[in-house]
Amino acid sequence: ENKKKIFSLWHDLPLYCTHPETNKPTGKLKFICEIPRTTRKKYEIATDEPGNPIKQDQKNGKLREFMKGDIFFNYGCFPQTWEDPDHIDPEVGVGGDNDPLDACEIGLSIIPTGEVRRVKVLGVLCLIDDGEADWKVICIDERDRWAPELDDVDDLERLLPGTVARLRDWFRCYKVPEGKGPNAFALGGRALGR
Repeated sequence: ENKKKIFSLWHDLPLYCTHPETNKPTGKLKFICEIPRTTRKKYEIATDEPGNPIKQDQKNGKLREFMKGDIFFNYGCFPQTWEDPDHIDPEVGVGGDNDPLDACEIGLSIIPTGEVRRVKVLGVLCLIDDGEADWKVICIDERDRWAPELDDVDDLERLLPGTVARLRDWFRCYKVPEGKGPNAFALGGRALGR
């Protein structure tokens, strides 16, 4: 019997990028886009389904969209990562959100849902959402015109000032139009460099 294996972007795609000729690590990671920039439909990897397809999230039987409006970054996650709810980070004080590690790709391109890109990590924010740590890795597509100039969040602030503040504001306020209060950030809300 010939059974086809279902490929999971979350479980089967390697996290680390390697050089095609030497197979040595390049320092870049693979980013899976769930929500393209300039859109608002809330897509995510279905962690509880075989193959972990990317699907539009539902709440009470209704398809979800960001009521705050379109996002200004490509939103997704990293393969083979998971935020453990049982691991309490001593600096943050709460466990993870039981999902893949989130990533905010801040480049100029609109990346389609399901597309995989090689990205440079610039830094990270730690959102506290519903009492769980929900880390947001800030990264940029290695092919973006800004990528050669950006190596960490300090470069981002120097070359594209206000980007980190806009990310922080987006995640702090995105549930407010739904009637919820603003989210908080751990670590004083600062973005940690790589």
